[in-house]
Amino acid sequence: MADENQNAQTPNEAQQNTDPFFQLVRCYLKDASLEMPNAPEIFMQAPEDQPKVDIQFEVSQRPLPVADTFEVVVRGTITTSLKDRTMFLVEGKQAGIFEIRNIPVEGIQHIANVVCPSILYPYLRANLADLINRTGLPPVHLPEVNFEVLYQQRLAQAQQQQPAAEGEAHA
Repeated sequence: MADENQNAQTPNEAQQNTDPFFQLVRCYLKDASLEMPNAPEIFMQAPEDQPKVDIQFEVSQRPLPVADTFEVVVRGTITTSLKDRTMFLVEGKQAGIFEIRNIPVEGIQHIANVVCPSILYPYLRANLADLINRTGLPPVHLPEVNFEVLYQQRLAQAQQQQPAAEGEAHA
């Protein structure tokens, strides 16, 4: 009889187990690289023109073996070149482990593509800025990113591609 009472949950505890839950468990720099293929010659060149800067982003996520946990990774790549010569290429992957419970699949997708990257991105910006600072070349700072807009664009692209793929399947 005493065992039954110890294992029984109070109504408050049962309610807490079904409440939506989200938290960052760990944030870490998963990968970073810096390439300066034209050093030291690039330092000897007087910059007559403004360098060309190309910035790319990517967000990915995957479920982890532990229940209700996900890894989200924000990858940023910055390539800076001057007259078709690469000054530097820096890439980093900032990752986080997130616990997400009692949220519908659509909500998890939104959180993993918008909320989690928004949390990780400032760390990525700081880490890449630090790497670029160590090159001795002028700094490049990543712009602010609206992950909500990027996510909505990806959803719209997927919806446009879906009817085209269905049309090809019927042909």
